[in-house]
Amino acid sequence: MKSLDDLQVAGRTVLVRADFNVPLADGPDGTRVITDDGRIQAALPTLRALREAGARIVVVAHLGRPKGVPSEALSLQPVADRLSELLDDDVEIADDITGPHARAMVNALEPGGVVLLENIRFDARETSKDAAERAAMAAELAGLADLYVAEGFGVVHREQASVTDVARLLPNAAGRLVHKEATVFGALLADPARPYVVVLGGSKVSDKLGVIGNLITRVDRLLIGGGMAFTFLAAQGHKVGSSLLEADQIPTVQGFIEQAAARGVELLIPTDVVIADSFSAIADTRVVAADAIPDGWMGLDIGPDTTAAFAAAIADAGTVVWNGPMGVFEMAPFAAGTRGVAEAMITSRGMTVVGGGDSAAAIRVLGLDESAFSHISTGGGASLEFLEGKELPGLTVLEEN
Repeated sequence: MKSLDDLQVAGRTVLVRADFNVPLADGPDGTRVITDDGRIQAALPTLRALREAGARIVVVAHLGRPKGVPSEALSLQPVADRLSELLDDDVEIADDITGPHARAMVNALEPGGVVLLENIRFDARETSKDAAERAAMAAELAGLADLYVAEGFGVVHREQASVTDVARLLPNAAGRLVHKEATVFGALLADPARPYVVVLGGSKVSDKLGVIGNLITRVDRLLIGGGMAFTFLAAQGHKVGSSLLEADQIPTVQGFIEQAAARGVELLIPTDVVIADSFSAIADTRVVAADAIPDGWMGLDIGPDTTAAFAAAIADAGTVVWNGPMGVFEMAPFAAGTRGVAEAMITSRGMTVVGGGDSAAAIRVLGLDESAFSHISTGGGASLEFLEGKELPGLTVLEEN
């Protein structure tokens, strides 16, 4: 695929598909405020490079899942406000996406200027399964610009109008972020330095069946934490109390355990856990052996012995990939496991990749230094599908061109 440096952008209008699907909360004055601007920050190198080169920039992004229905709660206005602060320039928002207001704002852009289109998913054609509907919207988007830059790694696994269809209509390239993401994950699939260690967490094992199935043939060590660990413990015959459990996945997980043993993959499952009598930051808590969770109690973090074992498995790794927290890190009593894994990665000798989503959010919530990791992905779902070995439509279309 072409990179940003392969495009001649001076004096031309560039449509940038970014991923600004950021978390919002109600501010003290009733306005919606961004609680984590990591995805906005990640797009800044591309936006600044385009501005410095004299491009006129039209940014496309989505927020949430409005399903084609405009909603004030999912407006990109808070993103426009934050972009204005970060770029030290006024970034206005076009409220009709590809209508007269948007066209007028784009036509009025000066070199270096930036306009943000309103939430692209306010138009149902963006995510339509009907190829003709998506193509019609893509044509309208293409009519606003001369060139297309893909900068939303978090959506490259989607077949959508602003991700794939418009890229077929305009000369295109990968932005700084997407190019780096594709390079990093491509290297993980092709020839990772050994030992290759993958740490998986998060709530549901069903969300990661594909990636476990693919990685178990590639990795040297597979570390399982988070809510998904309790399905692994149940597959070993242990009782898990009121912990999160996907009973229907137990046979599949038993197959993974057997496959890991047959392939010589070191599979680390929690030996101790932090349990609570309720899902609350002020609940009564205990540390117990993973095979001794009492009825009525739920596991909400890996225990200190497991955290130490995971850290030891990470320490000498040539490559470490981490996707999914080890516990409910948003609550202080259940954050130690996630912090322990992150800190072990920071001191690891090898390449360290954080697979986006909640793992990336945890690093910021816990106040850890993002620059201490080799790469922090912006796309949780996209990074998982990349690790599964799936073809990502938003990257394929760039490679085709």
